[in-house]
Amino acid sequence: MSAAPASTTIPATGMGPPGHVTSAQEPYPSPEHLEAATTGHTQGHFTVTTRKLPISKSGPIAQMEQTLGIPVPEMIFGDNVVAVVHNPTGWRVEFNAYDALDAVDKTDKNMLQVAYAKSWSASREQTSAGIKEVVKPYDWSYSTTYRGSSTTDNAESAPALAPVGPDPADPRKPAKQIPLELLKRRDPILFFDDVVLYESELDDNGISMLSVKTRVHEHRMLLLCRLFMRLDHVVARVRDTRVYVDFDEDEVIREYTVKEGSYADLKQAFLMSGLTPDGVTVALRDGNKVAELLPIIDQTIESVSLKS
Repeated sequence: MSAAPASTTIPATGMGPPGHVTSAQEPYPSPEHLEAATTGHTQGHFTVTTRKLPISKSGPIAQMEQTLGIPVPEMIFGDNVVAVVHNPTGWRVEFNAYDALDAVDKTDKNMLQVAYAKSWSASREQTSAGIKEVVKPYDWSYSTTYRGSSTTDNAESAPALAPVGPDPADPRKPAKQIPLELLKRRDPILFFDDVVLYESELDDNGISMLSVKTRVHEHRMLLLCRLFMRLDHVVARVRDTRVYVDFDEDEVIREYTVKEGSYADLKQAFLMSGLTPDGVTVALRDGNKVAELLPIIDQTIESVSLKS
């Protein structure tokens, strides 16, 4: 099948005005800025679009914090979006910073503790517009459980992602999986992008970053939304959402994988692999290397057929 590039404008997310207004006549980003920052590609019945803009300004940050009820990470890209749309049905899955942060735990149930976590959280609250009265508990590591925002233009008739059952031949395996062997082939890449949604250095205690990579081939595409969180001397987490699209069958598979391990175990594993102490320090900053060593603690697979 032939590939036709598309330049589809992604609508602003539901967080209100996407940019800081310098005057009543000059909002930023303007519709022109949004369109210029958007790129896309159409393959088969699907269109994938990405939008990348600079770090959000103070106005939209204050509005986002007021709506979410928590401080946002130091580097927040509130206008960045990645979306995959099935054109015949309007079915879409989208990844944006606001929805991702809305999936962060806003209680103290899953809070990680370091020696000065409370004072650090308090200082973050005091500098956050609209949240000044009390220190509200929340997961300050920003370990979101976000798997993307799935919507459709025709909610009543369009199918939705549903859990994949076990394989009848081997109940230990799911009936459908992302075909990794096909994705390892050196097929030409027709479209690629890497979009950061947010990043925090956890006040020099580590890193928490959510990013989305997507690559499109002639017959299939893969999107990877990764949460990489490392809290020094405590824990490391990788939460991967993979969205696989089969253009020939109009089928989508979404796989969500949670990996987690202690910082000490991870550091020891790197040392046992032969890395020098300096090499370990570098490896601990690499989400790909960390993901290879962390154990899987949870995984779910969903799929949907959009073929009419």
